[in-house]
Amino acid sequence: MVTLQTAENALKSVYLGVVADQINVSASPLLAKIKRSSKDIFGKEIVKAAPFGINGGFGAGTETDALPVAGNSHYAQMRASLKNLYGKFEISDKAVRASASNVGAFVNLLADEMESLVKACSFNLSRMLYGDGEGLVATVQSVASDKTLTVDSVRNIVEGMMLTPYITGSRLGKGPMKVVSVDRVNNTIKYDTSDFTTSITANAKLYVQGSKDNELTGIEALFSGTTLYGLNKADYNWLNSFHDNAESEISDIRIQSAIDFLEENADSSINFISTSRQIRRAYQQYLNIYRKNVDIVELANGAKTISHNGIPVYADRFVEPSSMYLLNTDDFTLYELCDWKWIEDEGGRVLRQNAGYPTYSATLVKYAELICDKPFGQGKISNVKFTVEDPYKTYIPTTTGA
Repeated sequence: MVTLQTAENALKSVYLGVVADQINVSASPLLAKIKRSSKDIFGKEIVKAAPFGINGGFGAGTETDALPVAGNSHYAQMRASLKNLYGKFEISDKAVRASASNVGAFVNLLADEMESLVKACSFNLSRMLYGDGEGLVATVQSVASDKTLTVDSVRNIVEGMMLTPYITGSRLGKGPMKVVSVDRVNNTIKYDTSDFTTSITANAKLYVQGSKDNELTGIEALFSGTTLYGLNKADYNWLNSFHDNAESEISDIRIQSAIDFLEENADSSINFISTSRQIRRAYQQYLNIYRKNVDIVELANGAKTISHNGIPVYADRFVEPSSMYLLNTDDFTLYELCDWKWIEDEGGRVLRQNAGYPTYSATLVKYAELICDKPFGQGKISNVKFTVEDPYKTYIPTTTGA
């Protein structure tokens, strides 16, 4: 006989470890290369001493000269609050009772919910890696009479997402709006108007529910804004990452010039290149013209991709279309108070009834933040010109999932 206690035990002993591993591994090949640590966490904050420059206590002289003056190492204190990442699923009492006498049906019920939860967490974790911490997923450009929203980009949106709109900094509506359809050809979305009836206007900003200014400090934060980890970029040049924003095409020389600059000036060893699929196609076209052989490397998840001098060039949907990131993943750490855990009540239960509803829910949580010890060692190439169009774009199904 399957009971709620059975589900409780399965969530704790069977699914938790598997779900945590799947999220950490499947989110992104980039995340797989970033080390994880629980050091330097004090209360709700990460407090880290970041060394920069070198000790100046070196000199050369004669055997009778005074010894060099001692120099001190230079440190700046980085501070960042741990971000609260949640993943929640819900099952109805009716579904639990319907599978009470069929263990196989119950297992399938939980397995489906876990698969959906892993997909949602992985999608958003990967999205946040390339964000700036603000959490903006799209900006509304126009609103049709049927409340279809045309947005600047749908690369950060997928069906089922719960979004909260803001206009001039003020939240619209009481609850989130659920995305029910995404047109990836025309950059439009439709939402459930029965649950969200507030009018949305052009220039509204869309965020994942509750996530505005609460997301991981992703890679784009290195290249935007005036502060980073509680420090003013104007006060520390090493906080300013290298940015090549010349409007020109992609080439080996352009990529290598940026890498050479980072090696010579920041002593950085670039080991991972993230780019958009548009830039990858443009780079592949360049390679087809100027090279006889194209080097292929294998990523941690088993996927294969093209490379630049042995450095993997990975195309990620969350990188803006005209950009490429040159990263030394050794400089990044995902600080975490713990790995993914179920939120438990005072009685140790993770599956609880939603007050006033015949449904039960459980919530995964992870307290974490992404820190780059050496921002100056990272690079970005943007404003890339490309003429390679996607000949299949008009054939993309408008209801494609993540």
